Amino acid sequence: MRLELHAVGEEAMTALGGDIASALQGHGVVYLDGNLGMGKTTLSRGIIRSLGQQGPVKSPTYTLVEPYELACANVYHFDLYRLASPEELEFLGVRDYFDGENLCLIEWPEKGRGVLPRPDLTITIDAVGDGRRLTLTGETSHGEMTCQRIQQMRSEG
Repeated sequence: MRLELHAVGEEAMTALGGDIASALQGHGVVYLDGNLGMGKTTLSRGIIRSLGQQGPVKSPTYTLVEPYELACANVYHFDLYRLASPEELEFLGVRDYFDGENLCLIEWPEKGRGVLPRPDLTITIDAVGDGRRLTLTGETSHGEMTCQRIQQMRSEG
């Protein structure tokens, strides 16, 4: 299933993150695709904050992964932009993060090709006018259900 959403401004992108977090139900692998400055980290911040993170949500550009152990979910926010090769992920013990119980948000997933698991949901973010178009693609049954839940929330809201 493919779902297209639109957001204008940081507040709208953060709110969309909340809807996505709710629909994911605290687990899954999410690929975040888009050029620099498209709002991948802003969307991630919205997801993580809506799951209960009270403190700052930092971009993991230099650490590669920021963990958030929250009451309702363990969230791991990856930014692979600076990754030189996918093999570097093996040194991080990255496979332990993808146990099916965690929520893993992965920016620049193409840098981890061959090591990363198949995503449940791919979110592609493009600039459209003064806002952003988010194309959500369900890649697994969990991803498909996530898209359906978001579509239902949007039609009710």
